Amino acid sequence: MIESVVTKRLGALPVAAEFLRQLDVAGIVDALCPPDPRAELTHGQVIEVLVANRLTAPAPLFRVGDWARSWAVEEVFGVEADLLGDDRASGWPPTAASREVDFIAPVPASKISDEFWAGLDLQQAAPVDYTAERDLPPEQRGHYRVLQDIQRIPGPRKRDPVLQVRRILVHSTGNAAGQRQARTKRLAKATAELEKVQRGAGGRYYNTAEKLAARVGAIAKTRRVASCLRTEIGTDEEGRPTLAWHFDEQVLAVQAAADGWYALIASRPIEQATPAQVLLDYKGQGDAERRYGDFKGTLAVTPVFVQHNRRVAALVQVICLALLVFCLIERQVRQALERDGDGTMPGIYPGRRRVRPTGRIILHHLGELQLRIRGATDPPTIILSQVVQVDLLDLLGLDLRRPRWLQT
Repeated sequence: MIESVVTKRLGALPVAAEFLRQLDVAGIVDALCPPDPRAELTHGQVIEVLVANRLTAPAPLFRVGDWARSWAVEEVFGVEADLLGDDRASGWPPTAASREVDFIAPVPASKISDEFWAGLDLQQAAPVDYTAERDLPPEQRGHYRVLQDIQRIPGPRKRDPVLQVRRILVHSTGNAAGQRQARTKRLAKATAELEKVQRGAGGRYYNTAEKLAARVGAIAKTRRVASCLRTEIGTDEEGRPTLAWHFDEQVLAVQAAADGWYALIASRPIEQATPAQVLLDYKGQGDAERRYGDFKGTLAVTPVFVQHNRRVAALVQVICLALLVFCLIERQVRQALERDGDGTMPGIYPGRRRVRPTGRIILHHLGELQLRIRGATDPPTIILSQVVQVDLLDLLGLDLRRPRWLQT
């Protein structure tokens, strides 16, 4: 008797399917882009499969059908590989995307004078329930206060209207301490160098006023003290150049009063976000920015030619959805580990050392899962090659004994 057995790559398809269904990605896409009644697949079904492709086998987004045949796409998503032609899998109508976006951005320090910052009353600023996440005791970490005003941004042409945006004025005690320390060091170094030049005025190296002025200018620029340095170059009774100098205490006082202040501009109205919430959202941007490496690495698309720019936008949206699922996978595993222990687990790397798993390594270990299909009457069998795969699936809430994600 000859038994027909088919083995397909399973990888992280069940995990991707579970999160996509929890997010109702297919339902949302189909609501925004109603499918053609004659189509065998809805837009939402196609997008789910493309997102799963990004998470399991990042490669050029063409010949998706070939990928689906060797992977258990039909068994997990209920989508036949023959229906995933290149034209169908290259995007969906662009009406699903909105052109409106919110932004939070820092204002360049050069755009706001020290005199403006020095004129603010720190006690009028509202405290923010946030402390800097640094390797210091809580009482030594920086604290924040915020004020708000309006920033006017002129257009590139004179006839363009002036744009008005919210400006959040932020004071950080941690930044203030760092700026005071840096200024003290600059002044100390400048003082030592200026005293050396002063002693050498009229000597071998600084025997003309021009040489003396050039050296003083170089020190002022290098040590960034030009704004507060006051100098007078003269001559003595024998005609040799002399140097007198001091730091302007009034300028230094203004700089000290400006320490710790910086500004953000934001598009969200105050009804949607208080000044404190804008700061908290800005502080959270680092988490999103760290995902750029995943966007351009783990989930990257190899260059591919498409027929219209709208399809480029659609493919980028697919990667963004994949990045969302990628982050949720990592988040759920880490939260589960933190509930039961210190947030680390063994078996991820050789040597059994305990580490916090990343989304990349989670998908790497799950990528070796396979599905063995014997026939129409026998349930498929999941083949595992590592104990850590069982641990990861358990942390992700997937029960291999009751695979609700299988479509067969």
